Amino acid sequence: MLSSNAWKSGTTVLVALGLVTGTVAPIVMMSTPAYSQSSFPDVPSNYWAAPFISELAARGVIVGFENGAFRPEQSVTRAEFASMISKAFNKPRVREPITFVDVPANNWAATPIQRAYTTGFMAGYPGNVFRPSENIPRSQVLVSLTSGLNYAPTGSIDTTLGIFADGNTVLQFARNGVAAATQRRMVVNFPDIRLLRPNQVATRAEVAAFLFQALVGTGQVAAIQSPFIVGGVPSAGIKIPAGTAIPVRFEGADKVLLAKNEPPTPFRMKIAQNVVTSQGQVLIPAGSDVVGQLITTPNGAQFTAGEIVLPDGKRLPINAASNLITKTETITKSPSTGKIVAGTVVGAGAAAGISAVTGDRNIKFYEVLPGAFVGAGLSFLFRDRVDLFAINPNTDLLLTLNSDLLLP
Repeated sequence: MLSSNAWKSGTTVLVALGLVTGTVAPIVMMSTPAYSQSSFPDVPSNYWAAPFISELAARGVIVGFENGAFRPEQSVTRAEFASMISKAFNKPRVREPITFVDVPANNWAATPIQRAYTTGFMAGYPGNVFRPSENIPRSQVLVSLTSGLNYAPTGSIDTTLGIFADGNTVLQFARNGVAAATQRRMVVNFPDIRLLRPNQVATRAEVAAFLFQALVGTGQVAAIQSPFIVGGVPSAGIKIPAGTAIPVRFEGADKVLLAKNEPPTPFRMKIAQNVVTSQGQVLIPAGSDVVGQLITTPNGAQFTAGEIVLPDGKRLPINAASNLITKTETITKSPSTGKIVAGTVVGAGAAAGISAVTGDRNIKFYEVLPGAFVGAGLSFLFRDRVDLFAINPNTDLLLTLNSDLLLP
């Protein structure tokens, strides 16, 4: 069983893979780390990326500097990343080489840049510009890796990126690539696994982690354990413990009105955000349906859930309920009544009460929830006013599990 502490509730950069505006960087000569070793004095064994760095260094994919340091927090240029790519992957050419105007033949990275280009991992900017000295953002690293490995996302990209608290900041050009990388367990986030920081410049440690995970996916290296690797498929039989809050949303209206003696009313909501483990594993995807009913007592109204329907059609029995909602709203026969109920869904009893008080039999201002007979089981007499329970479904109906939820 997962402990309750395993749960977490939920600057523009220029496109660098072929679509960009701005000035062309000058032609520059560059230097690169060139000392092969497997351990570094500035990468202690308890450093978060130490396993990734050590494994790649042992394989010669990444190297240290002249003084033996690795400089894990130093940013990575596009030329440096091209050099890492050329050492990590032995992929066939998918396109012919081109001449980049800012990468002369005597540039230290000319050969790896051509290799990264011809194998499909990296591209240039308009005008045959490569910008070798430009620092590479995290999302661009992931897009480059998925491009070269021909990975494409499956299912909903919004759902996949919803794992991240800042998933909405992924630029449009990078959404497919970042989603594909996430699904392939290539994303490693430190210190907060839910913060992708897609437009932040990548460090040498971060690039090492991304590269290593890409190599795991191609079968070139064995997987290592890290609490900062995003994604993965949870084990069957996992339990979400009782007391866990499940965020839900209602599509179609911002208010629900129910009579105080409303018959039980079928009601359907959606999971508002991915329910994930602390490792970023998605257990219940956002957008899954939550099937239940609205019930009332003389003291309040409540949503009780009996089933979750996942996007793939699988059904999970659930025992969960919202808090009891006691807030009320009074409907009278007045010019403002139309404004009160406009854009509102109502139960059968509430519909009958509003019609009786206002004299409006056309029920044109609101939508009646399906599944109940108007007037069924009603015992109150309508005169000049009716008091109804008023629910904001997107803030009032947060579900709490009454018992453990067992996942298949």
